[in-house]
Amino acid sequence: MKRPNVGIGIIIQNEDGKILVGKRKGSHSPFYSIPGGHLEMGETFEEGIKKEVLEETGLIIKNPVVTSITNNLRTFKGTGIHHVSVNMFVDNFEGTPIVMEPNKCEGWIWVKPDALPQPHFDASEFAVECFLKKQFYIKNQK
Repeated sequence: MKRPNVGIGIIIQNEDGKILVGKRKGSHSPFYSIPGGHLEMGETFEEGIKKEVLEETGLIIKNPVVTSITNNLRTFKGTGIHHVSVNMFVDNFEGTPIVMEPNKCEGWIWVKPDALPQPHFDASEFAVECFLKKQFYIKNQK
């Protein structure tokens, strides 16, 4: 029986209140998204997101916390691939974001969370919506 995949994403907020988003390439092109990826077998959410952020941006994050979950049905309707995402938040990090995976990302930018660049990946958009509304889960995100 097929089951949804587990994704992890993180809202990294700088001292100006802006969040980090990247312009994706490849299978997620041409969408913008917060950093993230898939949770691997045996990883904690914290281990997984620290690894993903370092691999994608070169940033070292400290003390990420789970803030929401999302059921990413817009992507499922478009691709047939179903993800449930565990979304996290951090404002404690070291470094400057750089493109570590040029085959997957065009570049990283800091944006106001209420003015996300478009088109935006649904899992990322839903995570930011939960963050702005201070809700753990928003029913019927489509």
